[in-house]
Amino acid sequence: MLLAVDIGNTRVKVAVFEGNTLLEQFDFSNTELQNELHFILKKYKNALDMVVASVGNILKDAFLEFESQVNIHFISSDFSFPFKNGYSTPNTLGIDRMILASGAVLKYPNQNRLVVDAGTCITYDFIDENDNYLGGAISPGIRLRYESLHNYTAKLPLLKLESINDQGLESEKIHFIGNSTSESINSGVINGLINEIEGFISQYKAIYPKFIIILTGGDTEFLAKRLKNTIFANSNFLLESLNQTFQHKIKND
Repeated sequence: MLLAVDIGNTRVKVAVFEGNTLLEQFDFSNTELQNELHFILKKYKNALDMVVASVGNILKDAFLEFESQVNIHFISSDFSFPFKNGYSTPNTLGIDRMILASGAVLKYPNQNRLVVDAGTCITYDFIDENDNYLGGAISPGIRLRYESLHNYTAKLPLLKLESINDQGLESEKIHFIGNSTSESINSGVINGLINEIEGFISQYKAIYPKFIIILTGGDTEFLAKRLKNTIFANSNFLLESLNQTFQHKIKND
């Protein structure tokens, strides 16, 4: 039994795996890390390993108290990944992006793959059919777009994704012509992001006619039903990839 721990900028996600079967998932703020891990380890006493990937500010010292209960493994750029890293600055490539690339290679072998992770930032990562990681792009996520419009202007209100639900537009296409300030902001943020994603996909298609698209991250469900292209939508793809990457390392050591 393995605990996969994904530490983001503000939140922590933990998944409990038995082999490749996800038994249970937890989601909590970074400040609750110790208390929540105590609870999870008490509930799953048979857990042998904990594999940790972090892009947040939580230090390894935060895990010292759990070393007597479980074997802890921290993912770093030195980890054994199943792809060739073609990034010109490989040491600056985020661990989360490396894990997503690894999961794409392991789950979808011998294919061109584009992974779109829609979280605090939107990251795009492309791995070709020969398992070469080529790179991608980084742009602001939905929440950051709303916040930047509010924080860097004098009068624009702070909207959230939930404001779309308030307008009854959860399952409808947001009209590109906003008829109020709020509608205009929602159109700019949401339609702008949809057009960005579709635009990137079109650019990749011009070079690679055949590839699969994996959409993941916190805004997966919201974006999946608004994208025209056929995608594999899986909000848990990073946690599953973390588990598969660790299993791959164990098999190949």
